[in-house]
Amino acid sequence: MTAYWPQKGPANTEQTVALALKRAQELGIEHIVVASCSGETAKKLVGKVPHLVCVTHHVGFAGPGVDEMPPEVREELASRGVKLLTTTHLMGGLDRGVRNKFGGVYPAEIIAQTLRMLGQGLKVCVEIAVMALDAGLIPFGREVIAVGGSSKGADTAAVILPAHSHHFFDTKIKEIICKPREF
Repeated sequence: MTAYWPQKGPANTEQTVALALKRAQELGIEHIVVASCSGETAKKLVGKVPHLVCVTHHVGFAGPGVDEMPPEVREELASRGVKLLTTTHLMGGLDRGVRNKFGGVYPAEIIAQTLRMLGQGLKVCVEIAVMALDAGLIPFGREVIAVGGSSKGADTAAVILPAHSHHFFDTKIKEIICKPREF
């Protein structure tokens, strides 16, 4: 059964993490992929799942040369067995660069906007699951739980069977565990 939060945002993080962990246990899912730029949401999952991947914004997202995750947090998570992925966003790379320079709308942005119809957090969940698969940080052909948010913290969790980006439309959203009603 899907849980719906009345509002988006970090106030839902604790409950989102708890529901994601509960569903992972019920389904026997060993891999959780979490979006976490500061590392705070990832810390809430450390040691509670066999395999944890933390996907952060790419360096430069917040400004030229800026890495939003402090080095000491990155080191702490890595030392606790968390795989970290900091790379260009699946739906925001070259297409966004072309749009920023020349205007227009491109396929990746249309896909992102379509997923946002179900909420920013769900778009994030799909995106990070595919990014983690492309990076070889989760196994191909296995369901994962992805945890994402609308801004800070986590407010969305989903069971996803990701496909590699070059077969993106083979990705399956199996279950929406929780999401905000307002986005």
